Amino acid sequence: MSSPNLHPMLNVAIKAARAAGAIINRAALDVESVRISQKQINDFVTEVDHASERTIIETLLTAYPGHGIIAEESGSEHGAKDSEYVWIIDPLDGTTNFIHGFPVYCVSIALAVRGKIEQAVIYDPSRNDLFTATKGRGAFQNERRIRVSKRTQLKQSLLSTGFPYRPGDNFKNYLNMMGDVMQRTAGLRRPGAAALDLAYVAAGYTEGFFETGLSIWDVAAGSLLVTEAGGLIGNFTGEADFLEQRECLAGTPRIYGQLVQILGKYSKFATAGEKAAVRQAEQALAPQEDAGEAPAQVEGSAPL
Repeated sequence: MSSPNLHPMLNVAIKAARAAGAIINRAALDVESVRISQKQINDFVTEVDHASERTIIETLLTAYPGHGIIAEESGSEHGAKDSEYVWIIDPLDGTTNFIHGFPVYCVSIALAVRGKIEQAVIYDPSRNDLFTATKGRGAFQNERRIRVSKRTQLKQSLLSTGFPYRPGDNFKNYLNMMGDVMQRTAGLRRPGAAALDLAYVAAGYTEGFFETGLSIWDVAAGSLLVTEAGGLIGNFTGEADFLEQRECLAGTPRIYGQLVQILGKYSKFATAGEKAAVRQAEQALAPQEDAGEAPAQVEGSAPL
């Protein structure tokens, strides 16, 4: 279903996202039979990711053969190499959720023109929720205009995040960060699909989102949705040029400002003094962990 008042490139992206969503929904009916492989520890890819990506790329390049492609699974092996138009694709964001039948995952497609995101589609196939944005024309959910939340106080705000899960991630840093945020907010959620987290900030379901370690295909489409819905997005220090920095913070304008105050010191772009203060806080916790032996684990209980 294409809409005549939408940008033609956005219409093609919607068509691609819905085709991918159909593949994902069919596979979700029998997720037990989906073949799964592991890229690295805790990082899975399924045949559904690959099938979804193939469909998206085919749809986009059939319409625009001269455009470039950056996709999570195939990188830039498809499409033109020197185009000013580059599609940035995550064919299934939330693969781990999908594998478990946990219905929080989506397709994310963005178009960058000369390095700036100009079209965005995030499609949640399990809810049939379609989020779209064209630069300068606002953000929409199922053709209804969306705006970020009007809440201005952190203590009334619901935030989402993503936990680190890769070897080499700084878990202590993240626990400190979460501790700093949790005690100041109405709640912290970890849905497990960053693109959808950003769409939910744009729709006003949450007031903010933060995560480290994200790739450009996780955040490209969501970044345009957030800004077109009146929100702000950048890295933890508030710099707007964040797409390839693996550090993302988004929120309503007032909440974003407050989160920069809290999270800025945890940024890899923080000042040396701020980083030293964070290290001191980590060391203050360390003696408790090292003191004596670890407590005995009760049989059948989960380790702390």
